[in-house]
Amino acid sequence: MPTPHPIRELPHLDEAAIRSLADVLIDCVESGASVGFMHPLSRPRAESFWRQIAAGVAGGQRAILVAEDEQGICGTVQLALDLPENQPHRADLCKMLVHRRARRQGLAASLLAHAERLALSRNRTLLVLDAVTDGDAARLYARQGWCRVGDVPGFALMPDGAPCSTTYFYKSLA
Repeated sequence: MPTPHPIRELPHLDEAAIRSLADVLIDCVESGASVGFMHPLSRPRAESFWRQIAAGVAGGQRAILVAEDEQGICGTVQLALDLPENQPHRADLCKMLVHRRARRQGLAASLLAHAERLALSRNRTLLVLDAVTDGDAARLYARQGWCRVGDVPGFALMPDGAPCSTTYFYKSLA
């Protein structure tokens, strides 16, 4: 299903983008997504996270894609590009976030496809990611042709403190 949300790469993150990305992150944590943060996630903590990501984007260690609607950024995904020198062909796909107002419209699949094309444009032919085992994101990745590697029980905590396992996936783009 094509998404009505335009997607673009941000070459840098200004304060407006940081605030908007913080809104998306806070919304995802509030809705129960295990994305590295506990609930409640404060605005200063969320903005601090995005300022760290901004430094990585500015330094070329990360690439970030955003999707926008009339209210601003409603989805995002990153490629971590700063990997060991024996892995110049690989990137980690991380922090796929979609605001609740934009879910169930094909946006995550569209962000994923854009990230795969962006990876290829950066000569990255192998992508790796992890997702909550049997969660919505894991099902999306499987539907989009990502290969399941395995599960790690008790890997992280959900935002409410409940333990969850994670599933690792990879996709060869070559």
